[in-house]
Amino acid sequence: MGRIILIAFALVFAASCAAPLVAQGAPPQSAAGQPYAIEYYYKVQWGHQQEFLNLFLKNHYPLLKKIESTGRILSVKVESPAYHTTEDGRWDYRVTIVYKDSTAATSANPDEETFIKQLWPDQDTYQKEEQRRFEILAAHWDLPVTDITPKN
Repeated sequence: MGRIILIAFALVFAASCAAPLVAQGAPPQSAAGQPYAIEYYYKVQWGHQQEFLNLFLKNHYPLLKKIESTGRILSVKVESPAYHTTEDGRWDYRVTIVYKDSTAATSANPDEETFIKQLWPDQDTYQKEEQRRFEILAAHWDLPVTDITPKN
């Protein structure tokens, strides 16, 4: 009997300790059908930052703007940090894309290949330059973000 009470007490204690942890989670990204933002970070090998930016602006930014013209993307912003950071936290470029909703952000765009062929008829050059853009990357990560600014 004492063992059962001890086990019950341990379960209640464990549950009470775990409840605050659940409450500390991030707020939901957005409601269904609402804009969905993702920040894409690029850390480039030292000495190749300008080359990466040139290739990005030539071979990826026009595609993002084309997709924006269809309404799938609401906005595109390209930024670089004004100051330097530690190497482990360094990023060279951040591209923030606001999609019309989470489905547009997380599903393949059926028109993307057609847009790529329209925008870059010389596919050999396009493929080589895109390969080079990724060769000079040291790291890349994507971060969905939630605007939690109070609306009062």
